[in-house]
Amino acid sequence: MDIACRRLQRSMRSDRFPNTSWTVVLKAGEDFSQQSQDALAILCKAYWYPLYAFVRRRGHSPEQAQDLTQEFFARLLEKHYVRDCRRERGRFRSFLLVSLKHFLANEWDRAQAQRRGGGETPVSLDAVVKRGEHRYSLEPRDDLTPEKIFEKEWALTLLEKTLCALEGEFEQAGKKDHFAHLKDFLTGPEAIPYSQLASGVGMSEGALRVTIHRLRARFREVLRQEISKTVSDPSEAGDEIRYLKSVLAR
Repeated sequence: MDIACRRLQRSMRSDRFPNTSWTVVLKAGEDFSQQSQDALAILCKAYWYPLYAFVRRRGHSPEQAQDLTQEFFARLLEKHYVRDCRRERGRFRSFLLVSLKHFLANEWDRAQAQRRGGGETPVSLDAVVKRGEHRYSLEPRDDLTPEKIFEKEWALTLLEKTLCALEGEFEQAGKKDHFAHLKDFLTGPEAIPYSQLASGVGMSEGALRVTIHRLRARFREVLRQEISKTVSDPSEAGDEIRYLKSVLAR
């Protein structure tokens, strides 16, 4: 996760990061600009794993799932599927899953023929698919449907992106070690007593409580920012947060 966090943090410090949102892609419409195509490519790389997990849960082998996910993203860009996305169905999560199902049902044979023909893949996932299979091998062998595991991994990916962003902020402030001690208070039960943790990070118990309170508030803010990048209207972010919370609570 450290490597992924560093890559994400570099992206956040670049000028292009504020434009890597689903809104940018949707606004392009028929004029599918280079800016919107770059934004879509960045979003695809960020959220490829939930789709990979969906394909694996559908019964495909690791090699097949890697090829299918790679070809799906290639065709997503090549064929400009975004033009068919309606504003009222503008959540990136929903759009990707519907598009992937369509691809798996109707276009795999054609994609394979193009791949054998040596076409260039616009989005390269070669550097991440091996880590993805390792991650998938750690998934619990439960009865989750492909759709449910997709939604679960989507929610977890958003949490990971949020934690990476916060870690970057602490690192820039020279307090990366503090974040390593405090991050468990964001996503899990408070397993360590405040009094014990305070001495470990060189704070009074009162100061620690204030710091954790502020960290939780910042976590919610960054999570909302990340989710806002995947919906067509910022007003939908609240509903998406509540839905993804329900997914993780299943």
